[in-house]
Amino acid sequence: MNLDIPNKNHMSSQDTSAPSMYDIAIDTIDGKAIDFSSFKGKKILFVNVASKCGFTKQYKDLQKLSDTYKDTLVVVGVPCNQFGKQEPGDAAEIQSFCQVNYGVTFLVTEKVDVKGANQHPLYTFLTCETLNGKRDSTVKWNFQKYIVSDKGTLIDHYYSITSPLSKKITKHL
Repeated sequence: MNLDIPNKNHMSSQDTSAPSMYDIAIDTIDGKAIDFSSFKGKKILFVNVASKCGFTKQYKDLQKLSDTYKDTLVVVGVPCNQFGKQEPGDAAEIQSFCQVNYGVTFLVTEKVDVKGANQHPLYTFLTCETLNGKRDSTVKWNFQKYIVSDKGTLIDHYYSITSPLSKKITKHL
């Protein structure tokens, strides 16, 4: 079941019917439903990922971050092909690429759109102040990072050039 989030341009900051991040539905890369509510009490780092990008080597640091902070952080890679068509593979190809080249064990979702008319509800939440309670933003490129608190609210976002191991990120962990 996919959560239908209203058009963010037509929501007020007092809209109490806005869904929680924990209500958003998305599947893993292998088609299993993810229950974000099972991550309550942990911070979540969402990263739109791509296999053929100059920032792809960040998979290594994302894995290190996941391993280092596994008790307090969930790393979620979200494949997206909207930037330079740098994630053209299907689910099996993406999964294989991540495991063979970077030993990825952190959570990877199905491939989705992170901006535009078909933006996935997860990214509508992450980029819309009326939903995330922090600020509006736009996903500019692959490997943009969004960190969410252990209560499901946005802490901040970081552009692609910010390393996953940067103090800008780790200071929140």
